[in-house]
This record gives sequence, C-alpha cells and structure tokens, in this order.
Amino acid sequence: MSEERRGFLFGLAAFSIWGIFPLYWPLLDPAGAVEVLAHRIVWSLLVVSALVVVLRLRGRVVAVLRDRRRLRLLALAAVVISVNWVTYIWGVTHGFVIETALGYFINPLVLVALGVLLLGERLSRQQWFALALAAAGVVELSVDYGRPPVIALILAFCFGTYGLLKKRAAVGAVEGLVVETGLLTPLAVG
Repeated sequence: MSEERRGFLFGLAAFSIWGIFPLYWPLLDPAGAVEVLAHRIVWSLLVVSALVVVLRLRGRVVAVLRDRRRLRLLALAAVVISVNWVTYIWGVTHGFVIETALGYFINPLVLVALGVLLLGERLSRQQWFALALAAAGVVELSVDYGRPPVIALILAFCFGTYGLLKKRAAVGAVEGLVVETGLLTPLAVG
C-alpha cells in the first residue's frame, strides 16, 4: 500500500473516530468530565507504554526524562492538553457540540498565527488570502452562534499552545505522549 493511501486511511480513521466522540461521551453520563479525563489519562498511559515496549522506544523515553528542558515543555503540554480534553468532554456532555466543533474550525487559524508570530514562518500571498477566507468564515460562524464562543476559544488556544510546546520539545509522538500521561497519572488517580 502506498504511503499516500496509508496516510489517507489513517486520516479517515482518525477523523471518523473523532466524529463519533460526541455520540460516545454522553454515554458516560454518570461520570463527570474530570472522571472521564482521569480514565483517559490512565488508559492512554497503559496503551502508550505498551507501544513504547513494542516499538523499543525505552531509550528515547529515558533520554527525554533526563532532559530538563524537554521535560518542562512536556509538563506544560500535559497541563494544556488536559484543559483541552476536559473542556471538550464537558462541552460535548453539556450540549455544546456546535461550540466544540467551532473550536476545531478556529484551531488551524491559531496554529497559523502561532507559526507566523512565534516561529517566524512566512506565508505566501495565496496563503494569506486563504487564511483571510477561513478567518471570515470563522467570524461568520461565531457571530451566527449568538454569543462569545468561549469553549471554542479555549479548545483552539489550548490545542494551538499544545502544538507549539510539542514542536519546541522536539520529541516523537509516542515518547511525548507516554511522558505527558506519565506526569498526569498521579493527578488522575489521586
């Protein structure tokens, strides 16, 4: 199977799962958003730890744990993504599905803004035009929503900040996630 086709199928699977989540989280109704988040952290740690073993990444994880700078960045990333996760779960389980979706429309704009402002990335004229169109669409959706989209903004800025911190930490996805969930697990079980 070609790399392009594999990428497409993985993307399709990820977005399909993400699209089903608003139907799934309310089924956990007796549990609050914080309890669901705690389970998500603990189970993620177990699954990602197994991946570390299977993929033989233990040495890389140990190297990350010994690097104070990267460890600090991942600790901040863990806090930020936890805020994102609990906000998303709370929003979906409390009837704010449209607003949570709006957050993921705003997120690419935040990512681009952070890239331009903090990472020195440059956009072409066509990219600026596309960004302006996307921003106009988000503004229109936000105005039509009828009130400030607080949940959407929290989700967008948390995920954008998470992406920036992960980029600065420069660690692989599995190594980063096992460290993040490892740092969060004592809070999740406490």
